[in-house]
Amino acid sequence: MRSQYPSDYNSFAWVYNQHWGQYSQKFLPAIQDLLMRPLPDDARILDLCCGTGQLTRSLSGLGYRVTGLDGSAEMLRFARQNAPGVDLIHAPAQRFHLPPAFHGALSAFDSLNHILDRQELSAAFANVYAALLPGGRFLFDLNMEEAYNEYWDGTNGIAEDDHAVIMQSTYDSRSRLGFADVTIFRRTSGIWRRSDLLLTQRCYLEADILDALDEAGFREVTTTPASRYTPAPGAEGRTFFLACKPDDAAA
Repeated sequence: MRSQYPSDYNSFAWVYNQHWGQYSQKFLPAIQDLLMRPLPDDARILDLCCGTGQLTRSLSGLGYRVTGLDGSAEMLRFARQNAPGVDLIHAPAQRFHLPPAFHGALSAFDSLNHILDRQELSAAFANVYAALLPGGRFLFDLNMEEAYNEYWDGTNGIAEDDHAVIMQSTYDSRSRLGFADVTIFRRTSGIWRRSDLLLTQRCYLEADILDALDEAGFREVTTTPASRYTPAPGAEGRTFFLACKPDDAAA
């Protein structure tokens, strides 16, 4: 059984920006319906694990005051290009501290599955709770076991004139860990260069997620299948969790 290797997001950032950064925008209808609908038109929004910033840019363009946060410096380098003028913070979800200033927070595209430890997931939830105003809302999506069984067992590839990507995914149901071995070939200055990296995710039980949200102080937690909003590939087995900070919580 493979161990819990940390994911190399800095090495993955260029490819992510090219091919995956736009994916989270497919869930904009769900984000607007589940998270934004009751919030002020100019609500302050925390985009947790914002990656290369395409969703951050879209939310800012809708009039929300968005702050993006990500643990990868290279992801944020692209985010600065994609979402100019948006406040961006370099910090992991498990270890950031912001004052209670946000009406809402979100984390899209199974970003929190990349947190491999239950205690660290709880820490991320507690950090979000502390950053929300009383009555604030937190929306995130996670891959559940159906998604890992369906999608994390095989090889996929991308071929372009100046780069190619091979991704081989496996899921270990005993450890509840998913592994994606990624090989990237890029042609720069006429020379092809190869890099290899590993991305790792944890499949959490719904009960563990709900317990962690409760421990952080969240209430009124609801779940919604992502497939209700979009037939996009990968929506099956993905679940949205919406959690609320009580109106009478201390700011």
